[in-house]
Formats: sequence, C-alpha cells, structure tokens
Amino acid sequence: MSYVRLLILLFALIFLATFVQLGVISIAFEKLGLSQDSAYLLLLVTLAGSMINLPLFSVAAEAPETEAPRQRLSRLLGLPQAPFLGRTLIAVNVGGALAPVAFSAYLLLHHPLAPMEVAVAVAVVAAISYLTSAPIPGIGIGMPILVAPLAAALTAELLDAEQAAPLAYIAGALGVLVGADLLRLSEVKKLGAPVASIGGAGTFDGIFLSGLIAVLLA
Repeated sequence: MSYVRLLILLFALIFLATFVQLGVISIAFEKLGLSQDSAYLLLLVTLAGSMINLPLFSVAAEAPETEAPRQRLSRLLGLPQAPFLGRTLIAVNVGGALAPVAFSAYLLLHHPLAPMEVAVAVAVVAAISYLTSAPIPGIGIGMPILVAPLAAALTAELLDAEQAAPLAYIAGALGVLVGADLLRLSEVKKLGAPVASIGGAGTFDGIFLSGLIAVLLA
C-alpha cells in the first residue's frame, strides 16, 4: 500500500471515528435496519478492504504533461514514488467497490424496493456523477463528495419516500461507481498513473460515503 493511500486511510479513520462519537453512523445504519454490531462490522470490512486492490488488467497509458499532485505530495514528504512505465493497471478496490456493491445487494434482498425505481435512481445519480467528475492526472477520477449524496437522497425521496433510506444508499453507492468510475474507464490512459482503482481510495473515494451520507439526508 502506498504512503499516500495510508494517509487517506488515516484521514478516513479520523473522520469515521468522529462520526461514531457523534452517533451519526448508528443513526444511518439504523435507518437501513442494521444492528450496531452489524454496522461496525461493515465499517471494519470497508476500511480493511480499502487497503486491498484486486488487479484486473492493464492498458497502455500516456505520461502526464505536468507533475501530478500525488507526485508533488510524495516529493514534499520525501516518500518514494511508484514509477510510471507506460501502462496503467486497472484494479477493483474491495472496500470502495466490492463492499458497497455487496451491501447494496443485501438491501435489495431485504427491502421491498421496486426494480424500476432502483434502476431510475441509480441512473440519475450515475448521470450526475459522470457530469460532475473529472480525471485528475496521476491520481484518478475526482468529484465533489456531496453532489452524489444530495442527488441520491432527493431522488429516493421523490421515487419512494417509505423506502428512501435503502434506495438512497443504493443510488448513492452504485451511481457513483457507475458514473464516476466505470463510465470513465476509457479516460484512464490519460491519467499517467501506475494503478487506477475502481473504487478509488476505498472508503474516501466517494462511493461508500456517498451511500452513507445519502441515507442521513433521506
């Protein structure tokens, strides 16, 4: 795991620890029908999984024209930099992609959600995520973190107010995954990054948090 990813994970732990102290995490998962123990287990799996990238395939890529933000940060901190050798490894992040997808499947099985409403909600958030995201050379795809949760919460309330919480989580998590990650895979070759991870930095790339914040807003 790179030092930059370790710093991101540290910030994620501090952020989530603050949420836990305020009881926000418990409130969010209670709305989804999870017990406190189950909620913390999911958080643990997500955080641990954020350190794991499962390689899929590699593509030929172009070196960035200017020094990437990650490279500048590594240089300022005196940290080693992963060399860019003209190819980018495409991987899937366990905590940032697989865990939210698995939890979304769980919600679909345990809540009376209409398939068409789920599809519409995910499509709306995916479209907004695609329009508001952009490739960041040397890093990956970035987007404002509150855009997707707001869109997911509003869409869920409009489509199914009684099941707004699970619908908001699914729309927020899967919408960002589809719109900001999968639909922008063709742009990976322009990033000049050694590794491009679907699910980004895990917890903090916007997928898991988008779902969680969307639940609180719904």
